[in-house]
Amino acid sequence: MIHEKAPAKINLTLDVLGKRPDGYHEVEMIMTTVDLYDRLTIEGAKGGKIVIKSSDRYVPDDRRNLVYQAADLLRRRTGIRDGVTFTLDKRIPVAAGLAGGSSDAAAALRGLNRFWKLGLSLDELAELGAEIGSDVPFCVYGGTAFATGRGEQIRHLPAPPNCWVILAKPDIGVSTADIYGRFDLSRARHPDIGAMEAALHAGDYGGVCRNLGNVLEPVTMDMHKEVAMLKDGMERFGADAVLMSGSGPTVFGLVSQEARVARIVNGLNGFCPEVHAVRMLGGPHSARLD
Repeated sequence: MIHEKAPAKINLTLDVLGKRPDGYHEVEMIMTTVDLYDRLTIEGAKGGKIVIKSSDRYVPDDRRNLVYQAADLLRRRTGIRDGVTFTLDKRIPVAAGLAGGSSDAAAALRGLNRFWKLGLSLDELAELGAEIGSDVPFCVYGGTAFATGRGEQIRHLPAPPNCWVILAKPDIGVSTADIYGRFDLSRARHPDIGAMEAALHAGDYGGVCRNLGNVLEPVTMDMHKEVAMLKDGMERFGADAVLMSGSGPTVFGLVSQEARVARIVNGLNGFCPEVHAVRMLGGPHSARLD
Protein backbone atom coordinates (compact mmCIF):
# COMPACT_ATOMS: atom_id res chain seq x y z
CA MET A 1 0.00 0.00 0.00
CA ILE A 2 1.30 3.44 -1.02
CA HIS A 3 0.08 6.87 0.15
CA GLU A 4 0.54 10.19 -1.65
CA LYS A 5 -0.45 13.78 -0.96
CA ALA A 6 -1.97 15.81 -3.77
CA PRO A 7 -1.66 19.50 -2.80
CA ALA A 8 -3.79 22.29 -4.24
CA LYS A 9 -2.16 25.10 -6.22
CA ILE A 10 -2.91 28.78 -6.51
CA ASN A 11 -1.95 31.15 -9.30
CA LEU A 12 0.08 34.12 -8.12
CA THR A 13 -0.07 35.33 -11.73
CA LEU A 14 -1.90 34.10 -14.81
CA ASP A 15 -1.46 35.69 -18.23
CA VAL A 16 -2.85 34.61 -21.60
CA LEU A 17 -0.82 35.57 -24.67
CA GLY A 18 -3.08 34.24 -27.41
CA LYS A 19 -4.44 31.08 -29.00
CA ARG A 20 -2.11 28.39 -30.31
CA PRO A 21 -2.48 26.41 -33.55
CA ASP A 22 -3.31 23.30 -31.48
CA GLY A 23 -6.36 25.03 -29.99
CA TYR A 24 -4.85 25.62 -26.56
CA HIS A 25 -4.01 29.07 -25.24
CA GLU A 26 -0.43 30.23 -24.77
CA VAL A 27 -0.08 31.12 -21.10
CA GLU A 28 2.47 32.42 -18.63
CA MET A 29 1.79 31.62 -14.99
CA ILE A 30 3.48 31.60 -11.63
CA MET A 31 1.96 28.91 -9.41
CA THR A 32 2.65 27.69 -5.91
CA THR A 33 1.30 24.89 -3.74
CA VAL A 34 -0.60 25.26 -0.46
CA ASP A 35 -1.21 22.73 2.29
CA LEU A 36 -4.77 21.86 1.37
CA TYR A 37 -4.47 18.47 -0.23
CA ASP A 38 -6.26 15.30 -1.30
CA ARG A 39 -4.96 11.95 -0.04
CA LEU A 40 -4.43 9.08 -2.48
CA THR A 41 -3.99 5.47 -1.36
CA ILE A 42 -2.74 2.91 -3.89
CA GLU A 43 -3.22 -0.86 -3.62
CA GLY A 44 -3.28 -3.78 -6.02
CA ALA A 45 -6.45 -4.95 -7.78
CA LYS A 46 -7.38 -8.29 -9.30
CA GLY A 47 -7.98 -8.88 -12.97
CA GLY A 48 -5.86 -6.01 -14.24
CA LYS A 49 -8.57 -3.49 -13.41
CA ILE A 50 -8.15 0.20 -12.59
CA VAL A 51 -10.51 0.88 -9.69
CA ILE A 52 -11.23 4.34 -8.25
CA LYS A 53 -13.02 4.86 -4.93
CA SER A 54 -13.66 8.46 -3.92
CA SER A 55 -15.04 10.17 -0.85
CA ASP A 56 -16.73 12.71 -3.17
CA ARG A 57 -19.73 11.38 -5.09
CA TYR A 58 -19.20 13.98 -7.82
CA VAL A 59 -15.81 12.51 -8.76
CA PRO A 60 -16.11 10.06 -11.71
CA ASP A 61 -14.71 6.56 -11.26
CA ASP A 62 -14.07 5.82 -14.93
CA ARG A 63 -11.89 7.09 -17.81
CA ARG A 64 -13.10 10.65 -17.23
CA ASN A 65 -11.04 10.71 -14.03
CA LEU A 66 -7.47 11.99 -14.50
CA VAL A 67 -6.20 9.44 -11.98
CA TYR A 68 -7.57 6.67 -14.18
CA GLN A 69 -5.94 8.28 -17.22
CA ALA A 70 -2.61 8.52 -15.40
CA ALA A 71 -2.65 4.83 -14.47
CA ASP A 72 -3.74 3.78 -17.95
CA LEU A 73 -1.02 5.88 -19.61
CA LEU A 74 1.72 4.63 -17.27
CA ARG A 75 0.72 1.01 -17.87
CA ARG A 76 0.74 1.44 -21.63
CA ARG A 77 4.16 3.11 -21.62
CA THR A 78 5.82 0.61 -19.28
CA GLY A 79 4.09 -2.65 -20.23
CA ILE A 80 2.73 -3.14 -16.71
CA ARG A 81 -0.48 -5.18 -16.67
CA ASP A 82 -1.18 -5.23 -12.94
CA GLY A 83 -4.47 -3.95 -11.64
CA VAL A 84 -4.58 -1.07 -9.19
CA THR A 85 -7.08 0.39 -6.73
CA PHE A 86 -7.04 4.09 -5.86
CA THR A 87 -8.82 5.36 -2.77
CA LEU A 88 -9.18 9.12 -3.03
CA ASP A 89 -9.95 11.21 0.03
CA LYS A 90 -11.01 14.54 -1.47
CA ARG A 91 -10.27 17.71 0.47
CA ILE A 92 -9.70 20.10 -2.46
CA PRO A 93 -13.00 21.47 -3.80
CA VAL A 94 -13.97 20.09 -7.22
CA ALA A 95 -13.84 22.40 -10.27
CA ALA A 96 -12.42 25.21 -8.16
CA GLY A 97 -9.41 26.53 -10.08
CA LEU A 98 -7.07 24.80 -7.60
CA ALA A 99 -5.88 21.96 -9.90
CA GLY A 100 -7.36 19.25 -7.68
CA GLY A 101 -7.84 16.76 -10.51
CA SER A 102 -4.41 17.50 -11.97
CA SER A 103 -2.75 17.12 -8.58
CA ASP A 104 -4.54 13.79 -8.06
CA ALA A 105 -3.20 12.59 -11.44
CA ALA A 106 0.32 13.74 -10.51
CA ALA A 107 0.05 11.90 -7.18
CA ALA A 108 -1.04 8.77 -9.07
CA LEU A 109 2.04 8.99 -11.32
CA ARG A 110 4.40 9.48 -8.37
CA GLY A 111 2.72 6.78 -6.32
CA LEU A 112 2.61 4.18 -9.09
CA ASN A 113 6.25 4.89 -9.86
CA ARG A 114 7.01 3.72 -6.31
CA PHE A 115 4.34 1.01 -6.15
CA TRP A 116 5.55 -0.66 -9.34
CA LYS A 117 9.23 0.20 -8.67
CA LEU A 118 9.61 1.80 -12.11
CA GLY A 119 12.51 4.10 -11.21
CA LEU A 120 11.29 6.99 -13.36
CA SER A 121 12.52 10.52 -12.59
CA LEU A 122 10.20 13.40 -11.80
CA ASP A 123 11.14 14.89 -15.17
CA GLU A 124 9.99 11.71 -16.92
CA LEU A 125 6.77 11.64 -14.90
CA ALA A 126 6.12 15.32 -15.72
CA GLU A 127 6.59 14.59 -19.42
CA LEU A 128 3.96 11.86 -19.19
CA GLY A 129 1.73 14.16 -17.17
CA ALA A 130 1.70 16.73 -19.97
CA GLU A 131 -0.26 14.21 -22.04
CA ILE A 132 -2.99 14.12 -19.38
CA GLY A 133 -3.45 17.83 -18.60
CA SER A 134 -1.68 21.18 -18.74
CA ASP A 135 -1.37 21.54 -14.93
CA VAL A 136 -0.19 17.97 -14.29
CA PRO A 137 3.56 18.61 -14.91
CA PHE A 138 3.61 21.41 -12.34
CA CYS A 139 1.73 19.22 -9.88
CA VAL A 140 4.24 16.38 -10.33
CA TYR A 141 6.95 18.68 -8.95
CA GLY A 142 4.96 20.87 -6.58
CA GLY A 143 6.63 23.91 -5.06
CA THR A 144 6.70 27.22 -6.93
CA ALA A 145 7.27 27.58 -10.64
CA PHE A 146 6.92 29.69 -13.76
CA ALA A 147 4.87 27.77 -16.33
CA THR A 148 4.72 28.56 -20.05
CA GLY A 149 3.43 26.98 -23.25
CA ARG A 150 0.01 25.64 -22.40
CA GLY A 151 1.29 25.33 -18.83
CA GLU A 152 3.50 22.27 -19.26
CA GLN A 153 6.90 23.98 -19.55
CA ILE A 154 8.19 24.43 -16.00
CA ARG A 155 10.95 26.56 -14.51
CA HIS A 156 11.33 26.31 -10.73
CA LEU A 157 11.30 29.44 -8.55
CA PRO A 158 12.01 30.26 -4.89
CA ALA A 159 9.20 29.72 -2.43
CA PRO A 160 7.04 32.76 -1.56
CA PRO A 161 7.50 34.36 1.86
CA ASN A 162 5.60 32.32 4.42
CA CYS A 163 2.07 33.53 5.10
CA TRP A 164 -1.50 32.37 5.59
CA VAL A 165 -3.70 31.72 2.57
CA ILE A 166 -7.49 31.98 2.91
CA LEU A 167 -9.26 29.97 0.20
CA ALA A 168 -12.94 30.59 -0.45
CA LYS A 169 -15.02 28.81 -3.08
CA PRO A 170 -18.56 30.05 -3.78
CA ASP A 171 -21.27 27.48 -4.40
CA ILE A 172 -21.13 27.74 -8.19
CA GLY A 173 -19.51 25.86 -11.04
CA VAL A 174 -17.29 27.51 -13.63
CA SER A 175 -16.46 26.09 -17.06
CA THR A 176 -12.82 26.75 -17.95
CA ALA A 177 -13.71 26.42 -21.64
CA ASP A 178 -16.41 29.09 -21.29
CA ILE A 179 -14.04 31.48 -19.51
CA TYR A 180 -11.34 31.13 -22.16
CA GLY A 181 -14.00 31.38 -24.86
CA ARG A 182 -15.10 34.78 -23.54
CA PHE A 183 -11.59 36.07 -22.91
CA ASP A 184 -10.77 39.13 -25.06
CA LEU A 185 -7.02 39.52 -25.50
CA SER A 186 -7.37 43.11 -26.70
CA ARG A 187 -8.90 44.17 -23.36
CA ALA A 188 -6.60 42.19 -21.07
CA ARG A 189 -4.59 43.89 -18.32
CA HIS A 190 -1.48 41.74 -18.20
CA PRO A 191 0.18 41.06 -14.83
CA ASP A 192 3.81 42.03 -14.33
CA ILE A 193 5.21 38.52 -14.11
CA GLY A 194 8.80 39.81 -14.05
CA ALA A 195 8.03 41.87 -10.95
CA MET A 196 6.42 38.87 -9.26
CA GLU A 197 9.45 36.73 -10.02
CA ALA A 198 11.76 39.44 -8.64
CA ALA A 199 9.66 39.61 -5.46
CA LEU A 200 9.98 35.83 -5.01
CA HIS A 201 13.75 35.95 -5.45
CA ALA A 202 13.96 38.81 -2.93
CA GLY A 203 11.60 37.20 -0.41
CA ASP A 204 9.54 40.40 -0.62
CA TYR A 205 6.04 39.71 0.77
CA GLY A 206 4.80 43.20 -0.09
CA GLY A 207 6.07 42.76 -3.66
CA VAL A 208 4.22 39.46 -3.96
CA CYS A 209 1.00 41.11 -2.76
CA ARG A 210 1.36 44.10 -5.11
CA ASN A 211 1.97 41.96 -8.18
CA LEU A 212 -0.79 39.37 -7.94
CA GLY A 213 -2.64 39.30 -11.26
CA ASN A 214 -4.97 37.09 -13.31
CA VAL A 215 -6.24 38.12 -16.75
CA LEU A 216 -9.16 35.67 -16.46
CA GLU A 217 -10.48 37.24 -13.25
CA PRO A 218 -12.55 40.01 -14.91
CA VAL A 219 -14.10 37.47 -17.29
CA THR A 220 -15.21 35.14 -14.52
CA MET A 221 -16.40 38.04 -12.35
CA ASP A 222 -18.50 39.39 -15.20
CA MET A 223 -20.18 35.99 -15.60
CA HIS A 224 -20.46 35.20 -11.89
CA LYS A 225 -21.08 38.16 -9.58
CA GLU A 226 -20.54 35.90 -6.56
CA VAL A 227 -16.80 35.87 -7.32
CA ALA A 228 -16.60 39.67 -7.32
CA MET A 229 -18.60 39.84 -4.08
CA LEU A 230 -16.28 37.30 -2.48
CA LYS A 231 -13.16 39.20 -3.47
CA ASP A 232 -14.63 42.46 -2.18
CA GLY A 233 -15.58 40.81 1.10
CA MET A 234 -12.16 39.29 1.63
CA GLU A 235 -10.53 42.68 1.05
CA ARG A 236 -12.92 44.38 3.49
CA PHE A 237 -12.27 41.76 6.16
CA GLY A 238 -8.55 42.55 6.06
CA ALA A 239 -6.63 40.31 3.65
CA ASP A 240 -3.35 41.86 2.48
CA ALA A 241 -4.02 40.94 -1.17
CA VAL A 242 -6.76 38.99 -2.94
CA LEU A 243 -6.96 37.20 -6.30
CA MET A 244 -9.01 34.57 -8.09
CA SER A 245 -7.09 31.35 -8.80
CA GLY A 246 -7.05 29.83 -12.29
CA SER A 247 -10.33 30.27 -14.13
CA GLY A 248 -12.12 30.34 -10.78
CA PRO A 249 -14.34 30.41 -8.94
CA THR A 250 -12.06 30.08 -5.87
CA VAL A 251 -10.71 33.36 -4.49
CA PHE A 252 -7.69 33.43 -2.21
CA GLY A 253 -6.36 36.05 0.17
CA LEU A 254 -2.83 36.39 1.52
CA VAL A 255 -2.53 37.26 5.21
CA SER A 256 0.73 37.85 7.08
CA GLN A 257 -0.72 38.23 10.59
CA GLU A 258 -2.31 35.16 12.16
CA ALA A 259 -4.51 37.37 14.35
CA ARG A 260 -6.47 38.45 11.26
CA VAL A 261 -7.07 34.93 9.93
CA ALA A 262 -9.99 34.01 12.20
CA ARG A 263 -11.72 37.35 11.54
CA ILE A 264 -11.54 36.85 7.78
CA VAL A 265 -12.65 33.21 7.95
CA ASN A 266 -15.58 34.05 10.25
CA GLY A 267 -16.64 36.92 8.00
CA LEU A 268 -16.59 34.74 4.89
CA ASN A 269 -18.41 31.83 6.51
CA GLY A 270 -21.52 33.95 6.54
CA PHE A 271 -21.96 33.77 2.77
CA CYS A 272 -19.48 31.23 1.41
CA PRO A 273 -19.92 27.46 1.95
CA GLU A 274 -16.26 26.44 1.58
CA VAL A 275 -13.56 28.43 3.39
CA HIS A 276 -10.10 27.09 4.25
CA ALA A 277 -7.25 28.74 6.14
CA VAL A 278 -4.00 27.10 5.02
CA ARG A 279 -0.29 27.83 4.78
CA MET A 280 1.97 28.27 1.80
CA LEU A 281 4.00 25.18 0.97
CA GLY A 282 6.16 27.01 -1.56
CA GLY A 283 9.00 24.53 -1.80
CA PRO A 284 8.72 21.07 -3.42
CA HIS A 285 6.14 19.21 -1.39
CA SER A 286 6.73 16.07 0.65
CA ALA A 287 4.43 13.81 -1.31
CA ARG A 288 4.49 10.71 0.86
CA LEU A 289 2.22 10.06 3.80
CA ASP A 290 3.91 6.76 4.72
